[in-house]
Amino acid sequence: MNTPVKIDVWSDVACPWCYIGKRKFEAGAAASGVPVEVEYHSFELSPDTPVDFEGSAVDFLSGHKGIPLQQAKQMTDQVSAIAAEVGLEYHYEDIRHTKTLLAHELSHFAKAHGKQLEVTEALFKAYFVDGEHVGHVDELVAIAESVGLDGDEARAALEEHRHAGDVQADLAQAVAYGIRGVPFFVIDGRYGVSGAQAPEVFAGALTQVAAEQAAAR
Repeated sequence: MNTPVKIDVWSDVACPWCYIGKRKFEAGAAASGVPVEVEYHSFELSPDTPVDFEGSAVDFLSGHKGIPLQQAKQMTDQVSAIAAEVGLEYHYEDIRHTKTLLAHELSHFAKAHGKQLEVTEALFKAYFVDGEHVGHVDELVAIAESVGLDGDEARAALEEHRHAGDVQADLAQAVAYGIRGVPFFVIDGRYGVSGAQAPEVFAGALTQVAAEQAAAR
């Protein structure tokens, strides 16, 4: 049986390209037939964002990039159209923009309990599709429970910030790797793929790594 290829992914819950990239990677991995083991790592695109941002996602994008609201709206419309191409239905009008640090702590809690992939998907869906607030403990506990995690344990971990150190370690590793944007995929600890690349790019990289591993055995 082939050994799975390890994939380390740096991403942010509030990153539209990260959810799109997740879908494209999954399609590429399926097409390649190469077994993979995926682990997600924390990255903050906008660490200065308040937990309760007053305004819409378009308002934030306009202020963050210093562009007119209409231009920001056009950008979100374009991203939504690309998301639709991979089966995702973004609702920018409902997005609750927030600081994502606590959501990353939930990801690490889920990792410790074998549910990180499920929580990652649930967080993206909550943020981009369902318009849920992923910066509040109550909403994050509900997300944890939705994938079968213990709500009381999740709440305690979040309120006590048990995984804050794990998040900071991920952020530090991103700096060490020189990662400036996400999604960023590290394949087999050796190859980096930046951005929401086409499935064929991921499939090709995985096939190459699998062949190299087989030749080394």
